[in-house]
Amino acid sequence: MIENQKIRPASVIGPLGEPLSLGDLPKPDTKRWVVRRKAEVVAAVNGGLLTIDEVLERYNLTLEEFASWQRAVDRSGMQGLRVTRIQHYRDLYERQLKY
Repeated sequence: MIENQKIRPASVIGPLGEPLSLGDLPKPDTKRWVVRRKAEVVAAVNGGLLTIDEVLERYNLTLEEFASWQRAVDRSGMQGLRVTRIQHYRDLYERQLKY
């Protein structure tokens, strides 16, 4: 039945503005998560290319880890995903909430 089919886009807009399809996503065995790869996975979920459950299983991530990526992108864009700057962006976000 048509109403039971999951309709997904063939591609979504990636973090750098380019089309992003399933074939463009990081490989399931990815061990080194650079900013661009994290942002691509977040964009795939936000665009409906993958569900959160599929991402967690495909990349062996915890829900907390993926949720932290989403929060970082929402708050500070791709730069918020930089591991070396996490505390800086957290402090900046908390200061913005105060004022």
